[in-house]
Formats: sequence, C-alpha cells, structure tokens
Amino acid sequence: MPNSLPVLRKFFPLDKNYLLEEAQLALQDKLLFYLFDRVKEAYEYQRNPLGLKDAFSLKIQNYKLLNLQPLEVFYQNVAGVYRYKWGDSQLEFVWDGRDHSEKYQQEWSDFFNESVQRFCQQELFVQAVLDVTVFLPSRQDEKLLTLAENRMNTFMLQHFEVKMHKSKGLVHLKTA
Repeated sequence: MPNSLPVLRKFFPLDKNYLLEEAQLALQDKLLFYLFDRVKEAYEYQRNPLGLKDAFSLKIQNYKLLNLQPLEVFYQNVAGVYRYKWGDSQLEFVWDGRDHSEKYQQEWSDFFNESVQRFCQQELFVQAVLDVTVFLPSRQDEKLLTLAENRMNTFMLQHFEVKMHKSKGLVHLKTA
C-alpha cells in the first residue's frame, strides 16, 4: 500500500531528497502543535506579561487548535527552504546507528524548533499565527486569512534570505 502522507511540491529543480521530505511530513502535525504552543507563550510574554485575564487573552489561552490546515502552507514552505539551503540530495553515512529517517527527523525537528523560537520573538509573526488560528477559525474571510498567511511566509522568506520565483522556485536573495 502506498504511503498515505501528502507529497510536498518541489521548491527548486534539485528538490529530490525524498527521505528528508518524508521525515518532514511525518513530523508535520507534531511540529505545528509545537509552533502554536510557542506562539501562545510568546503572546503572553510580549503582550500580557502581568498575566491579566481579559477576554482577549482568555480567548488565546483557552483556544484549542483542532484545524492545522491554516498553518500547513507555512510549514511546507519552511520545510522547502530547509531542503533548499541545508538538505543534500546525496545520502551520507550515518555512523551512530540511526537510519537516515531518524537522523533527518531529529535534525529537522531541532531546526524547526529553533526557527520557531526566533520567529516568535517577532510580534508580527506571533500576530499572524494568531490571526490564522484563534481569530479566523473558519474560512469565512478568505482575504484576511490570505493576508495573514502571506505575512508569515514573507517573514520566513526574509529570515532565510530566499525568494520564491514562480518559474525558478526558491533562489537566494541577492544582497548589495
């Protein structure tokens, strides 16, 4: 029976590290829940350091993330950037007894968690994640949802100094 995990789109011509892609897909839900938990913590730290219990902060604290779909495009974009900048299409020897899947899952998980910690230091990123989850739980307002998703992706692309071209896929930003 074929693998039931969805296939990511190819972000650049040599995006062929299928074991890394598979490891990223296997961790998607777990890491997206981690992202959301860190965003909630960052909001409290940045915007509510006294821990006041107003309606706004209670809505965020009590929100249970049930639908990961609004965060999936962002996750897949970060995964694509990781493969572009750090994923090698050639397998290397793993000398510590792990198989490639375990190695890739550990490295990807560490990278994603560290990136989320850095992203959450930016108030605009935190607000964008809250906008696509807590404050737009349904897809009723597609324009606002798209704007928030675009803010998250633009932040991520700037952070990693890459740009998405329609024809070429991911490319390094040229800096002056």
